[in-house]
Amino acid sequence: NDGQFIFSCCFYVKIVEKNADPEEMLLAYLRRKVNACLQPICSLHGAAVVTIEGIGSTKTKLHPVQERIAKAHGSQCGFCTPGMVMSMYTLLRNNPQPTMEDIRETLGGNLCRCTGYRPIIDGFKTFCDVRTATNFCYMPSFLQIMRKQKAEQLCFQGEKARWISPADLKDLIKLKAEYSNAPLLVGNTTIGWFQEMNLKGTVHPLVIYGGSVTVGAGCSLSVLKDILLRGTEELGPEKSRVYQALVQTLQCLAGKQIRNMLVPETQSSSDPVGRPNVHQAALQQATGEAVYYDDIPSVKGELFVSMVTSTRAHAKIIFIDASVALAMSGVITFISAKDVPGQNRRLWFNNPEELFAEEEVICVGQIIGAIVAETREQAKRAAEQVAITYQDIQPAFFTIEEAIEHQSFFDPKRKLERGNVEEGFEKADHILEDELYMGGQEHFYMETQGLIAIPKAEAGEMELYVASQHAAYTQEVVGITLGIDSNKITCHVKRLGGGFGGKVMKIASLSAIAATAAYKTDRAVRCVLERGDDMLITSGRSPFLGKYKVGYMNDGTILAADITYYSNGGCTLDESSFIMEKALLHMDNGYKIPNLRGHGLVCKTNLPSYTAFRGFGGPQGLTIIEGVLHEVAARCGLPAHQVRDINMYKDEKCYTHHKQLFSPRDMVRCWNECLEKSDYTHRCLSIEQFNAHNHWKKRGISIVPLKFGIGFSKGFYNQGAALVNIYKDGSVLISHGGTEMGQGINTKAIQIASRILKVPMSSIHIKETCTGNVPNAAPSAASFGTDAVGMSVKNGCEKLMRRLEPLIKKHPQYTWQQLVVEAYCQKISLSATGFFMYSEGNAYYYFTFGACCSEVEIDCLTGDHKNIRTDIVMDVGRSINPALDVGQVEGGFVQGIGLYTIEELQFSPEGVLLTRGPSQYKIPALCDVPPQLNVHLLRNADNPHAIYSSKGIGEPPVFFGCTLFFAIKEAIAAARRERGLSDSFPFSSPATAEKIRMACEDCFTRMVGEQC
Repeated sequence: NDGQFIFSCCFYVKIVEKNADPEEMLLAYLRRKVNACLQPICSLHGAAVVTIEGIGSTKTKLHPVQERIAKAHGSQCGFCTPGMVMSMYTLLRNNPQPTMEDIRETLGGNLCRCTGYRPIIDGFKTFCDVRTATNFCYMPSFLQIMRKQKAEQLCFQGEKARWISPADLKDLIKLKAEYSNAPLLVGNTTIGWFQEMNLKGTVHPLVIYGGSVTVGAGCSLSVLKDILLRGTEELGPEKSRVYQALVQTLQCLAGKQIRNMLVPETQSSSDPVGRPNVHQAALQQATGEAVYYDDIPSVKGELFVSMVTSTRAHAKIIFIDASVALAMSGVITFISAKDVPGQNRRLWFNNPEELFAEEEVICVGQIIGAIVAETREQAKRAAEQVAITYQDIQPAFFTIEEAIEHQSFFDPKRKLERGNVEEGFEKADHILEDELYMGGQEHFYMETQGLIAIPKAEAGEMELYVASQHAAYTQEVVGITLGIDSNKITCHVKRLGGGFGGKVMKIASLSAIAATAAYKTDRAVRCVLERGDDMLITSGRSPFLGKYKVGYMNDGTILAADITYYSNGGCTLDESSFIMEKALLHMDNGYKIPNLRGHGLVCKTNLPSYTAFRGFGGPQGLTIIEGVLHEVAARCGLPAHQVRDINMYKDEKCYTHHKQLFSPRDMVRCWNECLEKSDYTHRCLSIEQFNAHNHWKKRGISIVPLKFGIGFSKGFYNQGAALVNIYKDGSVLISHGGTEMGQGINTKAIQIASRILKVPMSSIHIKETCTGNVPNAAPSAASFGTDAVGMSVKNGCEKLMRRLEPLIKKHPQYTWQQLVVEAYCQKISLSATGFFMYSEGNAYYYFTFGACCSEVEIDCLTGDHKNIRTDIVMDVGRSINPALDVGQVEGGFVQGIGLYTIEELQFSPEGVLLTRGPSQYKIPALCDVPPQLNVHLLRNADNPHAIYSSKGIGEPPVFFGCTLFFAIKEAIAAARRERGLSDSFPFSSPATAEKIRMACEDCFTRMVGEQC
């Protein structure tokens, strides 16, 4: 197993189980893919298992599945890639000529948070209707063993439990009578231990008789689906509607486990910049060879730490009793605030946050202490036994509305204003006051947070291998906690299995806690958060409430808007103040509103503190102004796109409401191209016809522009550094301050270095991010990573080329390696530091523009919706790597699908997070991606501010998910008009099935309302 296998969620990496029934022989030799994280070792008796390492590697030979997902750019952070590969491998083993529907079905149980699924499908669809010679793992010796195997009861005795596999049904009945309280593990998606009760020779019946279908309790869902599909074919579409509905439902329950870009004719064939090169580590990720922090082998004497967290939202800590936990087997120690040798706090811009709660807890999930034990399981079990006595403190509140009522806000309260808002209201034909709520979002990166802290033998040194987007900040916090200088702490980051802003702040606290444990025990300590703990402790995107007053004319022109933004910051400020700042800076989007005022208040509540998430307040600020325009259009009886168009920035030179000069030319180009490429006008007419002929299903369409600021509003973060070393054999090693987390920053850095040094990309390597090589680096965030790293790498390479220039002129016939050796012999330094800084006085470095159009269909009876088609036109400047940039657009958009239509955080009245895993919290799957997803990069778009005229692209596309939200709202409005109801109605994000159903309003919803 790889390190990824150990996580207790059903999507990280799949394994293939080869059940060889002697009666079915090779036909059943390889039939099932199972979840490694759910399959107990006991259940594999008599089975052969193949993992990602068993089908191919970069050292031997790649399997075609591995090769194609890599070359199709289907691997970004790479953490989900082995699971995708094994799912497809299993499908091909069972069906060498799959259809696209087969591929979609087999990947239905695999989740990806980075790619948006499209490139994965692009890679795998090459197997459709093509018989591929593949190196499947045949094991004839295994078949011979299975033929001799007899059905018999198996019993495995563990430390805490006994596992019994009955031989047949009679044996099962006998065992159940003997062990009446023992659970029968069959489906296992809740308990998490067993895939299938597989009694040899036992039939799990499925009987269709008369008007009913009887399904045996052990019958698998896949068998049920096959029977229902067969019945559908025999009965025909009219008589099999119930079967069809059941099949559709089964597809929702669980899943089976080219980009072409022209290169300028004048560009050298060896110049990689502007070409869709494959992600630098794609092959390693596709073969399972890529190393994440928890793949690092155990250090001798390594310990594990598990957090002890608060179960109360607001209470005084009376007493902590760890005696029971300390008496348990394998437990080494319990650590809390009193064990911290330095300061028990993490400081962020003068806003302190306790590492361990000392006197008071202010949210459920706040860390109070930690258990250190010999094994992960021992630490986890012992942490559950730490008893804490509380005294509740009132009040405790959790929502924005409660915070407003209690006037509970963090400082500072922000305000931004342009023009004279009151005067604008006086001139307006109409005044509208309303509000729009936008829910939060969990990061749900595939790799949960964690690290390894290793104390060194001398000078108090500490080495950390950590999943962090901001290694320098982690280094700083660990130093403050331990009371030692940063020069004795080294943080290493190879890659992240996804980050999205969630691994900037909270990982620093976890690192400090693990380092404290390592300091106290003088042994290496590993910390790996399980999914539920990760979601509870780290939190995610801030919920926002926008209350607005807007003055507008009869034609939809907005003269004035006054918007108050409230965000739920949680119990500490974290980054919420800067998130609010970004929301205010984006409150105009692409619209020239002459009189505009925004207030920003961060609410202090008793929830875990919300933190950075891809977009960092931008999507919230943008969505609320889009909600304003959408409502104005509804009140005016005008198409929403017409109101957007009439209010758009269109002058050659414009000033934002925060006084930054920019040209909206490329934004308008994106808007017009999106209208054209999406065939918007014609589709609006088609949707009208569809809605007129369908009472219970309605369609809607929405198009929005985008103006998104790139860079940090805190100007000193807009810098980057890199170290470039050339070795005597001609190879090049680059170290930079950025973090590779799937966005392709290393690949682009290598492309840039290859252009400057004029050496092949294969001669350049980036090992890791390390605070010992590049100090004081800014976080990899704000879509600024490639700008900062790219410019610093360029600067470092140019320094080296200037040193080599005299030799190049003197020896033009020399190869690169000869040139390097000659430079070494002449004592020319072959190492250079590159640096970049942006020092202009604007809020943002530049703006990334775009436009997006989406069409949806809703079911008015169920509230379900289908994403039919999305067209995106994106201005990425002159792309360094179009494949990576398109991948970022697609991945960001699909993450936006989750934000605006699927993902919903739910809390109990006591402030306990209820959605703490994939069974309660759903992120977009393959079935949620529009069948038509068209991404167009704007051509001939220049950007003089960034490396090679490119643009940052990581964050902006998330906002495009709002087109689905507003398209759904349009569809609901069509249903309401048909019922004689108003086009204006309250509707909040995310647009879940429940909200859609209730907003449609009919006799059924009124019945529900009466009962409530």
